[in-house]
Amino acid sequence: MELDEAITKRTSVRYFRDEPIGEETIKTLVEAAVRAPTASGLENWLFVVFQSEEARRKVFDLIAEGMVEYYRAVNLPEDKIGKLKRRLYEEGMYRAPAYIAVFIDRRVRFLKGEQFDEVEFIWSVESAAMAIENLMLKAVELGLGTVYIGVTNFKGIEEKVLQLAGLDENHYLVGLIPVGYPKDEPKPRKRRKGVEDVVVFL
Repeated sequence: MELDEAITKRTSVRYFRDEPIGEETIKTLVEAAVRAPTASGLENWLFVVFQSEEARRKVFDLIAEGMVEYYRAVNLPEDKIGKLKRRLYEEGMYRAPAYIAVFIDRRVRFLKGEQFDEVEFIWSVESAAMAIENLMLKAVELGLGTVYIGVTNFKGIEEKVLQLAGLDENHYLVGLIPVGYPKDEPKPRKRRKGVEDVVVFL
């Protein structure tokens, strides 16, 4: 598969087949991820794979909790939140055979001193985000689907993800990625904005 095809085909997949993913396949995804640029060459990322039935159930419940909080934050009525819950618990939206949580270790940094705290944090998050994109593109090549989950960063939820991962507050969750074989044929959506809307030449 050419890179252009992988980029074009990548889309958010929210429904997955109940088919396990082998450990070697997961490692292949992470191998692609760690080829991403990393600020100051620190490689201060960590990939925690939730694959056991119990771990996946707990992660799924945290995603569901975050999605409900997200819907309430944008003032959606309770009947729509009820529909969301049905999609989650009855239709299995976001229920995947594996979840890959991508963390950064705040203690691993290049520049010392409080004046660099913010920029070091930003660089680390950017590095992990680029790793996530590599992982997602590799998943397309392997016929897998992925989706980026950000709602697990809500206060009270991220702490539970950290606890499940066996990590402390020195780590920050950059993203949680459900991974699996798509239940239906993925249909990438056209972007609302074209190149001419988002690029400036000076």
